[in-house]
Amino acid sequence: MDLLDLIDSRRSTPSRQLGEPGPTPEQCERLFACAIRVPDHGKLVPWRLLTISGEDRIALGERLARLHARKEPNIGAPLLTKDRERFSFAPLIVAVIARIDDKHPKIPAQEQLLSAGCVAHNLLLGAQALGFGAQWLTGWMTYDADAVALFGLAPNERLIAFVHIGTPREAVPERNRPALRDVVREWHA
Repeated sequence: MDLLDLIDSRRSTPSRQLGEPGPTPEQCERLFACAIRVPDHGKLVPWRLLTISGEDRIALGERLARLHARKEPNIGAPLLTKDRERFSFAPLIVAVIARIDDKHPKIPAQEQLLSAGCVAHNLLLGAQALGFGAQWLTGWMTYDADAVALFGLAPNERLIAFVHIGTPREAVPERNRPALRDVVREWHA
């Protein structure tokens, strides 16, 4: 499959449909090496990756559920179950963390953030190229300061994605995509 065919066939596999096996250590090394080949104005490396696997996925879900219950005492049991289970399906979750220098004299923060977003997208493409399914998710815990603290982020870091990677348990159907005529225009002076 050439690169354009790979991109054209990219689908997000819902994390609940991902299971074992996950990537081997060798596949992870290749995947991560390819994922970080992104535009990086100024060579700042404005991102890093944090992997979550094994029993740590379950422990994270429990900690998030306890945190959510403490923050919202009237939260329903189904939402707490969702918190407990959200990291338990895919065998590998990669947290993509943007490291933003808001005061950089030449590189705007937006360019740094977009570079990190490209890492997350490359993880999706790379996982598919290796024969796995993947989904980029965020969720309340991505934007909650107490939840983010569980990941040990520095003050200049932002959690931008959880990329869930595993073997799809069922085929993922194509979704409707916009017609090019609706999203592509020519600019004229």
